[in-house]
Amino acid sequence: MSITRRGLSAAALALAAAPAWAADPYPNGPVRVIIPFSPGGSADVFGRMIAEHLTKVLGKPFVCENVGGAGSTLGIGQAARAAPDGQTIGLGSISGLSIIPAFGNVPITYKVDDLVLLGQITAIPNVLAVNPDKIRARSVPDLIAYMKANPGKVTYGTPGVGTSQHLAAELFQAMTGTSMEHAPYRGSGQMVVDLLSGAIDLSFDNIPLLIPYVADRKLVLLGSATRERPAFDRNLPAIAEYLPGFEAVAWHGFFLPKGTSPEIANRLSQVIIAFMRQPFTIARFEELGATAVSTTPAEFSAFVKEENARWGKLIADRHIQPS
Repeated sequence: MSITRRGLSAAALALAAAPAWAADPYPNGPVRVIIPFSPGGSADVFGRMIAEHLTKVLGKPFVCENVGGAGSTLGIGQAARAAPDGQTIGLGSISGLSIIPAFGNVPITYKVDDLVLLGQITAIPNVLAVNPDKIRARSVPDLIAYMKANPGKVTYGTPGVGTSQHLAAELFQAMTGTSMEHAPYRGSGQMVVDLLSGAIDLSFDNIPLLIPYVADRKLVLLGSATRERPAFDRNLPAIAEYLPGFEAVAWHGFFLPKGTSPEIANRLSQVIIAFMRQPFTIARFEELGATAVSTTPAEFSAFVKEENARWGKLIADRHIQPS
């Protein structure tokens, strides 16, 4: 069977367009994907979606393993200590990669600068939610006025010291000159129960968890801790409209252990970026209250450094101590 010049040219173009790793055996077996949170949360859902895509594209199973605890630092530490062969990847979070390391005196088993950062995948708005029976304010300015008239009498809950929710509330107090009483929990579950019951007055928390209670009018949202009005509700004001520069968004991103080759990192990064930019992915993340993000390793590394500096300054200025 002969090959025409046109057919040869087409075949050559197809070969040139093929990924450089087409003949490379990586991955050479199942890949562990360590998710540093308990099963069922938003990070778990997003991580498993991407692991499923990596399995389809790279032809080997990417198996998720939940290693929760210590603000995500246990799971991150375990992934950081794995062999640098690409057979283990970790999902990092704002708490584990930026906030907790910024405390400086918290014993963690890894250095963020040593990790091979792959890219950010999510931005999840923290929103200011109040119990409508405890807080009568229905706008951010009204709440600020109430807090100034009642210093220290408002209680706010968070899923723990050093979480993005906690730092959002600290930033709010710093920028408004107000004070609240902090009620830290070991997770958002019990915190939301107490917010609904009125045991605490308000909270900054990730929107996915609060959506059902807002829909039932058991909680009222006053603002979003995003630069602009959030995609899930364009009628909800950004707190930055009243406090310019206010932003406190939770985020996640993947990383590899120190020493993993640039070839493996770039390969995984390209596959993840392609998935994050698919219309289906963008729509699905929005349904879950998050924004799909696609950044390169260099962009993610620069972003994490900026976050470390920003939250480190707030922690120092507010004299925040780890629990």
